[in-house]
Amino acid sequence: MITYRELCEQEIDRALFAHFVRRQVVIDCWRREADKWLIKKDPFIDDWSEDDYQTLIRCLKNTVKTGGFVYAAFHDGMLKGFASVEALPFGEKNDYLDLSSLHVSEDLRGRGIGRTLFAASKDWAKGKGAKKLYISAHSAVETQAFYRAMGCVEAVEYNQAHVEAEPFDCQMECSVE
Repeated sequence: MITYRELCEQEIDRALFAHFVRRQVVIDCWRREADKWLIKKDPFIDDWSEDDYQTLIRCLKNTVKTGGFVYAAFHDGMLKGFASVEALPFGEKNDYLDLSSLHVSEDLRGRGIGRTLFAASKDWAKGKGAKKLYISAHSAVETQAFYRAMGCVEAVEYNQAHVEAEPFDCQMECSVE
C-alpha cells in the first residue's frame, strides 16, 4: 500500500533515499530544432551520483525552509516518490509556482504515484494563489508523455534560469484551476 504525506526538513537526509531508485533508461528525447519539436535518438541512462543526492537534499530542505511543499510517497515505509513546489511566485504576472521536482522510483513507476504527487502539487499551488505550475521537464519521450497526460503544455513564458541550468529540458506549464 502506498501512503502519502508532506515531509519536514529534519527527515530529509541521505537515509531517506536508501530504497529510492532514480535510474531511467532513455532512448528517445524531444528536441527543439529550427523552432520545431522533434523526437531524436539520444540513448543514455539517467541516474544520480552521490553529489546529486547531496544537492537534492540541500534543495528539498531549502524548499521546506522557505515555505514550499515537499510531498512524498512511501511503500512499506520506504520513499518511492516525491514532488516539490517552490513557494516564490514568478513570471510576468507572478502567476507561476515552480514544480522543482517530481520523481518516482524505477521499481514502482506506472502505478499512479506520479499522478497523485502531481495532483497534490497542483492543489498546493492553487491554495497558494498560483494560476500555473511551471515544469522544467526531462525531455525523455516517456517523461513528456506523462506531463502531457497531466494536462501540461509548452510554457508561455520560459524561466531563463531553468533553460540555462538544463538546456535539453522541455519548459512546460499546467493550469492549476
